Amino acid sequence: MALVPVYPTINPPSGVMWWSPHETRSALPAVSHEDSEGRSAFVALVVFTFVLLLSPQTWISGLASLRIALIAAGAAAVLLIADRWKRRKRLLNVSPEVLVAMALQGWAILTLPLSYWPGGSLAVLTDPYLKAFAVFWLLMNIVTTERRLRVIVITLVLCTIPLVSTAVKNSLTGTYVEGGEASGRILGYHTALALNPNDMALMLNLILPFGIALFLSTTRPMVRLLCLFVIAFDVLGVILTLSRGGFIGLATIGAVYFIKLVRRPAPDRGWAFGILVIAILSLPFLPASYVQRIGTITDIDSDPTGSSQARWRDNVAATSFVMEHPILGAGIGMDVLALNQVRGPVWKQVHNVYLEYAVDLGLPGLILFLLLFFSVFRAARSTRHRLSSVPALRNLFLLAEALEVSLIVFAVEGLFHPVAYHFYFYYMAGLALAARVATNNAIALEPQ
Repeated sequence: MALVPVYPTINPPSGVMWWSPHETRSALPAVSHEDSEGRSAFVALVVFTFVLLLSPQTWISGLASLRIALIAAGAAAVLLIADRWKRRKRLLNVSPEVLVAMALQGWAILTLPLSYWPGGSLAVLTDPYLKAFAVFWLLMNIVTTERRLRVIVITLVLCTIPLVSTAVKNSLTGTYVEGGEASGRILGYHTALALNPNDMALMLNLILPFGIALFLSTTRPMVRLLCLFVIAFDVLGVILTLSRGGFIGLATIGAVYFIKLVRRPAPDRGWAFGILVIAILSLPFLPASYVQRIGTITDIDSDPTGSSQARWRDNVAATSFVMEHPILGAGIGMDVLALNQVRGPVWKQVHNVYLEYAVDLGLPGLILFLLLFFSVFRAARSTRHRLSSVPALRNLFLLAEALEVSLIVFAVEGLFHPVAYHFYFYYMAGLALAARVATNNAIALEPQ
């Protein structure tokens, strides 16, 4: 396995920004040499993304036993390696961020024998953790051009339509999670990543910036209208989940984009104020149950369901456990057993990604995850910064900016979700590294 050398610094044209009055690329470039490499692997990756989000085997019974997600991901890996072997290229590209992710997994493996339940930890390590890492690696190795990144983003955005449609249907028909009738918590979409309403809100918020990027990158009225519809639909979906973390994620998206857009000239500055006006005008139309539930964010004791109080107690118990076991935790995925030991047998996870890592893998595991997150975030931010000086790559700039916002959303919502080892972060992280590779390739093709 050969390691990829440090990414070369390609100096973009100086003195211009993408909003300057220079010629910009209005459409995707013609198919390049990079687009032809690993094309079959990319198709398999798109199929995997579709299966991951929409789980068609839940509504086509004949697919249930085929494990189509595993087949699609496996095909993407095999086709990628075969294509690189044929072209006599490096079989495995490994970036510094991948090495950090591998170190985190190595630490999880080393602590397996000391886990509270080694068999359970092994199950979590192999599913979903290793699967999430595999997709993380596939994305950065296959999505190597602007065209491919845009196709993946469009796939993600379009997949939110069935998710929100199901949320609307469940809201109208009164299909609630177990025990959710009193609180009005609807059941999500029938897939592992969106069945729980909180998980659905997280998924929608992570994809929502891509819809905004697509809206800003097109001038065609019908496409913009479609993007606006999907953006509004996704916001509705987050609201219907009654997720407090989802609300904070929405507020984060609005605040970050407002700050970014208001600093730019028209028309982007106008859209910033448009977002603000629409948000203010929408407040009176929010359901009373939603406003009441959001109010418990600042007043935990006012939550009639008791979930806010329980999660606060879990956070306190998790912190106490970490203080007593700072180096070796309970083992990957064993925070439930650790919390049972501290505050009694409730059999619930700590709803906090950072405490989840700390309880399971100790402070070394938490530090490695934070190092991974900030290295990926730095990659997304530096990519966006480089593209800001290349007028012809405005569309790629907007996609990199959306990835940066999605990572910020995960960092914030991670305080409220037990999703440390799932696809949410690792998919976005893989796309962030893919955007860096696509940027290197795109800038290399720009006239100097």
